[in-house]
Amino acid sequence: MKIIVAGCGRVGAALAKKLSLEEHDVSVVDKNTDTFERLGKSFRGTTVKGMVFDGEALLKAGIEKCDVFVSVTSGDNSNVVSATIAKDIYKVPRVIARIYDPRRAEIYRRFGIPTVASVSWASNEIHTMITHTSAIRDASLGDGEVQITRSEIPSRFAGHSVSELNVPGEIMVVAIIRGGKAFIPTSEAVFQENEQVETAVLTTSLPRLKNMLTP
Repeated sequence: MKIIVAGCGRVGAALAKKLSLEEHDVSVVDKNTDTFERLGKSFRGTTVKGMVFDGEALLKAGIEKCDVFVSVTSGDNSNVVSATIAKDIYKVPRVIARIYDPRRAEIYRRFGIPTVASVSWASNEIHTMITHTSAIRDASLGDGEVQITRSEIPSRFAGHSVSELNVPGEIMVVAIIRGGKAFIPTSEAVFQENEQVETAVLTTSLPRLKNMLTP
């Protein structure tokens, strides 16, 4: 994937290095070139000096071919503006922003921009959001150890019971969305075609859930 990381602070640098090691095409944008030293010698991506919401800098970073744009500067305004530009002007398919103010975070989630808090696990949280796109993250609990996700139910699950998706201590079905309405199922409830499932899942078990829900 082509990924732009806007901001090269601790979170941005950690995320960019991890994605680069996974051989994604990563560009990092920051107004301060000194911050690029955080990326280390193993970083294989590109760096661009400039404001994260500046069109020239974004074009230089490759935003016209960008699959994912992540804004993780130290300021809410910069993150919101750059994320909005990426989503509305350049039509980047997946945009994520780090927002400090929880009131703003809720507003931008409603506009379709997933947000994460400014905490120590933010880089891992964003990495999960980028790499596990089959499950839409609705919320996280605690310090990010548990995720609430929404996923499409594969047609092969139709007629099977909820208990077949539950994994004790790792994955639990908490709701089914059928015909646009949600309900809490029993373990004996049966999945139908063309519905979604809300699950509570350990962050470390997201790959397992992804494999289980692969069509």
